[in-house]
Amino acid sequence: MRVNDGRPIIGTMDDIAPMVRWLLSVAVLVMLIVAVGGITRLTESGLSITQWKPLTGALPPITDAQWQAEFAGYKRIPQYVDVNGPAGMTLAQYKFIYFWEWLHRLLGRVIGLAFAVPLAWFWYKRTIPGGYKPRLLALLALGGLQGVVGWWMVSSGLSAEALDRVSHFRLAAHLLVALFTLGGLVWTALDLKAMERGEPRARLTRFGLIALGMLAIQLFMGAMVAGLRAGVVAGGGWFSWDAWPLMQGTFFPQGVEWARGALHALVNDPYLTHFVHRWWAWAVVAVLIVMGRKLKARHERLVSVAVHAAFGTQVLLGIFTVWSGVTLWIAVAHQLCGALLVAATVWGAHALGRRS
Repeated sequence: MRVNDGRPIIGTMDDIAPMVRWLLSVAVLVMLIVAVGGITRLTESGLSITQWKPLTGALPPITDAQWQAEFAGYKRIPQYVDVNGPAGMTLAQYKFIYFWEWLHRLLGRVIGLAFAVPLAWFWYKRTIPGGYKPRLLALLALGGLQGVVGWWMVSSGLSAEALDRVSHFRLAAHLLVALFTLGGLVWTALDLKAMERGEPRARLTRFGLIALGMLAIQLFMGAMVAGLRAGVVAGGGWFSWDAWPLMQGTFFPQGVEWARGALHALVNDPYLTHFVHRWWAWAVVAVLIVMGRKLKARHERLVSVAVHAAFGTQVLLGIFTVWSGVTLWIAVAHQLCGALLVAATVWGAHALGRRS
């Protein structure tokens, strides 16, 4: 038994490497479910499964009677009554949206098992370093919370009083819990990697906290845009200046509803939400450029390149999403790159907080 930062380490350095690979593998699965969640949202699939069955729901309908029962449940919610029913939705079309929501929930179950089973094994083998058990349990709890928030989000679109979509506030909570969990997985894996090299844990610096906080605001506004379906309000078309950098031909959009105040408009009006999301991005870019310079000064060139590549790609994908009229594969790539940007920024903040 050795000691690091005053805490006992159980096991050897050889025990740490598998834990690092495990945490990073789960982080990749979280990125995958974020991408599938984007497809679910863009195909309006999120309300296709109207019940939450944590265990039996892992199996999709098989017989025609089972499919008809699921379809009958869907026919009772506002999305079908007001939108898909009048459009003449068929059972085959319902099966398509059901598949994406089922896959999204299945990935959630896979992530839960991929985290919980190895955690139990490492715990049993007594190879978890001292001081890490509470953090790993917190990450496990976040995974459970994600499932609860996901159903809380879906339930907002099932009642008779609901609109034809879920609450954009609950959608934002669902996405942010996933990305916060992703950040925790990456930070913990990096801490363990530093321990493997005989280095102390990193600390979150004031600058790192600012960078992550500004990124969190941008991610929240992006979730608002998604939930309000505000990606299409810019108008225009491919390579149209009226769609970006302008919005319908003007810098500041027309038609913002101010009647209930600026704060209400900020998180409820699609025009204002979209406007803030697209221009707050440049404040985040400025901070991340500074982060890149700080990383280069500390000879962390690889991390600096990762941060620059992530935010550069994300900005381009955001512009292309607007120009394309929210084409599905571009919009999903934009959401996936957002998860990669979270991982890269956490990596950068961790590198800035490492002590020799």
